[in-house]
Amino acid sequence: MRIGAQDAGAFLARLTRLDPGAVVRLKSTGDRVTLWARLPWAVLVSRTVEGSGPEDATVSAADLLAEIGRGGDALPQRRDQQWRWPLPPAGARVVESVPGAEVHRIAAAAAGTLRTASTEGVGGRAVGQRALRDALLDHVAILVTDGESRVEVPQRLIQAVVRMGFLGRSAPAAGEVVTVPVGEVRVQTVGRWVGLVAPYGVAWLLPVSQFAVRPAAAHTNG
Repeated sequence: MRIGAQDAGAFLARLTRLDPGAVVRLKSTGDRVTLWARLPWAVLVSRTVEGSGPEDATVSAADLLAEIGRGGDALPQRRDQQWRWPLPPAGARVVESVPGAEVHRIAAAAAGTLRTASTEGVGGRAVGQRALRDALLDHVAILVTDGESRVEVPQRLIQAVVRMGFLGRSAPAAGEVVTVPVGEVRVQTVGRWVGLVAPYGVAWLLPVSQFAVRPAAAHTNG
């Protein structure tokens, strides 16, 4: 396994700060490896880096970060059974472009609202921290109308691209794989999935309402 240590390391370091027990799924195609992970607020994030690795394997994010940090190229112990989430299908279409500075502003405004509500309450009444956080994450931060369709981008996606560092710096480092011009964030959809494509990574959300609970079929062999 050989993957870009700087790019993959940045992704993994952010991820493990947000969730020390996170797993990361590696999917390789040609000379590119895409790292997938799920954030604690139910958003999938990915970053594509240069290198080669397993066709499809899931490992501990902390273990992979440690392996990269010591200059190793061994694949950590596989944890494929811990990956339980679907990935968005191919064929996404772009419905809008948003300046990166605006995405930063929206994220900062949400953080300010959370701080104010935590200390002063809402309407003079105290509200639990978790209830406030969940309400803010579900708030529609960007609304795009495309003909007859309506695309809602909740704060969950905004926080994902900001807190994972996907908006990046003013210019890419040598060797980094940049999918869109620096400073631009694309809103895209495929099926019921909504995604934000930032300069250094992608965040995807499948609204909870799209999941259905069905009884499991009986299996004689377990």
